[in-house]
Amino acid sequence: MIVAIVLFFVGVFLSAFFSGSETGFYRATRVRLTMDAMSGDLTARGLLWLTNNPTLFVATTLIGNNLANYVVSLAIVLGTVQIYGDSDWVGVIAPIAFSPLVFVYGELLPKNLFFQAPNRLLSLGGPLFLFCCLLFMPVSAILWLLGRVLAYVVGESPERLQLSLARKELQRVFDEGHQVGILRPAQRRLAHEMLTMANQSVARFATPVARFASIRLGTSKEDLYRLARRLGTSTFLVTESRGRNVVGYVNVIDLRLLSGDVVDEPRALIEILESESPIRALMRMQADEESLARVVDGQGKTRGVVNANVLLRSLLRDGPER
Repeated sequence: MIVAIVLFFVGVFLSAFFSGSETGFYRATRVRLTMDAMSGDLTARGLLWLTNNPTLFVATTLIGNNLANYVVSLAIVLGTVQIYGDSDWVGVIAPIAFSPLVFVYGELLPKNLFFQAPNRLLSLGGPLFLFCCLLFMPVSAILWLLGRVLAYVVGESPERLQLSLARKELQRVFDEGHQVGILRPAQRRLAHEMLTMANQSVARFATPVARFASIRLGTSKEDLYRLARRLGTSTFLVTESRGRNVVGYVNVIDLRLLSGDVVDEPRALIEILESESPIRALMRMQADEESLARVVDGQGKTRGVVNANVLLRSLLRDGPER
């Protein structure tokens, strides 16, 4: 009977530990884990390594929860056999009767505790979890390999999952900063737009060349000024004098600072791959002090033209503008 009682409490503890750790893992602030790891905390380093290998973490919690459930069931059966004797009905009914108790103290309560204080509780239980991770490694490796095969079959890479978790975690940091008054609403909105745009491609913000305002090489400045006032734009693509190939672009304000009566020296268009994020494209355009850029595909074919002002307005407002 003493063995049954000890096994019962050990099983409930393991169930609570692995169930709570699973919630704490997805709730914990990765930024704080990184800072603790940089300060020399070995436990934080191990947990940070697990955040970069979520498949191994899930495999460890899966094995641990199944082991805990088996130990609890075994303890209940051993205890009931000692009290009521060897009966098939008792062996079936007893685990069902204890299920609410195990659910509350082995699942619900620890999950709520880890949800409220994920970093603190993960730091306390980190050494034990890392030990279990090494202990379950032979079985976890099989599950990890199975997960990699499944990811290859369905085409969902773990790297995309890691990026998704990182974005959600960073968004949670911004939300917490706004709640405690560190971030102003405008700053929080800007951060949210940056996270939203970072998950997109710059091709979404590109305008087809045919729809962009353009002039021919050699156009007089007076004609350009009148066209700019009529269209309400200050940036024009420049095409060949006897063709449709784009040779560059001009800003109206730049022409007013230059001598000459015609447009003969347009600015060159830098090329940006369509797969790049709008944030990276905007940073490159600002670093090169360019207003327009040519968006190209992998073969170098032009997919459109992106305006730095459009990308900047998209950061400050809701959604992209054309």
